[in-house]
Amino acid sequence: MIKAIVFDIGNVLVRWDPVAAFLPLLGDRASVLAFLDRVDFATLNQRADGGACFDDLAEAIADPRDRAAFLAYRAGHAASIREPIEGTWVLLDRLRARGHAVHAITNWSAQTWPIGLATHPRLATAFGVTIVSGIEGVLKPDPRIFATLCDRAGVAPDQCLFIDDSPRNVAGARDAGMAAHHFTDPAALEDDLIRRGLL
Repeated sequence: MIKAIVFDIGNVLVRWDPVAAFLPLLGDRASVLAFLDRVDFATLNQRADGGACFDDLAEAIADPRDRAAFLAYRAGHAASIREPIEGTWVLLDRLRARGHAVHAITNWSAQTWPIGLATHPRLATAFGVTIVSGIEGVLKPDPRIFATLCDRAGVAPDQCLFIDDSPRNVAGARDAGMAAHHFTDPAALEDDLIRRGLL
């Protein structure tokens, strides 16, 4: 029986678009996309989400202008997470109103997580337990991050429904023994929650 619903945050509850963080500095979307490709931002950001420091990561960027642009990401981070996905928040509130335990596991840098909390104060109060990868030093879909959530929330994996937009993370949760929903939009999530008898 499902006793806890575990949400991812980025692109489930809050849209994340890193391009928006760099537009004021680089001017247009094409320039930002070229920069992101040039510095392999996806890999650097994943390492930050795993606990690496942005200053240390920047040392691997040879071009000083690109290095400066990368370091500006923290200052511009709020712009990349400006938009809440309100339909998912409505579902989260309905789950809580029905008495379900609601938790979160997010791949998010420890250095930018406080910006997320300041931009979306609901993130500080919505969950019983919040596991932030950059603080823990372990990323989804590593089984250890799911085990950490279960330990702190006092639930077994088979008592959890995990919701994430990443197929890889969804597969990781299932491998860890959780039920899982691949998030595409709030309407499909609502249908699944109703089908499972949670709403």
